Amino acid sequence: MTKSVFTGPVYVVRDNIDTDQIISAQFLNLVPTIAEEYEKLGSHALAGLPDSLYATRYVKPGQLDSEYPIVVAGKNFGCGSSREHAPIAMGSANCEIVLAESFARIFFRNCVATGELYPCESADRLCDLLKTGDVVTVDLDAATVTVQATGNVYAFKPLGDVRPVVDAGGIFNYARQSGMIASR
Repeated sequence: MTKSVFTGPVYVVRDNIDTDQIISAQFLNLVPTIAEEYEKLGSHALAGLPDSLYATRYVKPGQLDSEYPIVVAGKNFGCGSSREHAPIAMGSANCEIVLAESFARIFFRNCVATGELYPCESADRLCDLLKTGDVVTVDLDAATVTVQATGNVYAFKPLGDVRPVVDAGGIFNYARQSGMIASR
């Protein structure tokens, strides 16, 4: 059975986080289908965020993974280029969910196509209500986020038809599992 409840500390970012901030262009030569290079992508996830605004780094220097499985963002998360490396880098860093007020369409689609993480659109501006390190529980079935310290519950838009694609690990795995294309 696919996991539907995720609990962990959040990493909070603001509006208009672009794909160059998510994974800098200098790392686009890393090939995600090569295991070692996939891991390296994760070590650079969100490294393009300015230190002056984000003193706490998403992935600590020298680490491959983040301690924040849930990213909370404002409007237009993943804007900029269409690079698939952006959700792949975040997934490699152990991000499971991005809760944003809104997503750039291509980033949302790349999350679904790669199956790396769940892109959830929050009805509330959670980036103003939470701070990095707050622990939340995200329930994909109920489409809710519960803040552990306060018990406050916030809603997000259900994933609908895209959820089984992310559950399967991306569009190609979903197509194989559902018989749309032959299994390898």
